[in-house]
Amino acid sequence: MGWVSAPFGIQGWVKVQTLTMQPGNLRDYPVWWLERYGKWKESAVAEAKVQGKTLIVQFADVSEREAAASLKGCAIGVPREQLPRTQDNEFYWADLIGLKVINIEQHEFGRVSRVLRTGANDVLVVNAASKEALIPFLSTAIRNVDLAAGLIEVDWGEDW
Repeated sequence: MGWVSAPFGIQGWVKVQTLTMQPGNLRDYPVWWLERYGKWKESAVAEAKVQGKTLIVQFADVSEREAAASLKGCAIGVPREQLPRTQDNEFYWADLIGLKVINIEQHEFGRVSRVLRTGANDVLVVNAASKEALIPFLSTAIRNVDLAAGLIEVDWGEDW
């Protein structure tokens, strides 16, 4: 859902970079999960405010800048069952991770390892044994996403 980017002020607030369409959408969830070094910890949100494209948050158990600074880099998640259902041709990034990517000529690129937000559009990072492909997640490049089959079909040349 995002990550803690920095402490904010001296009273334990943090800046949060969100992966949601609107930064304030995360305020709908009173409890977040924070991940650091592969371990997840539940954290209650005491207060959250939108400031530009950034969300400013204070967790219930954090009241000092030093504690807030220790959260820098933590990934933020919420339980899947709390998320709204996706619409047709709408996907959560987590659903795309691990899917096999092939083009219309049946060339296999590898599997999606992560998704990047570039500002202009999202980009699939696809890893094969020897190289990495970056494929824009746009209707001009993505032909079909079949979650059940674990497959993304793209109109993308193998030499790009």
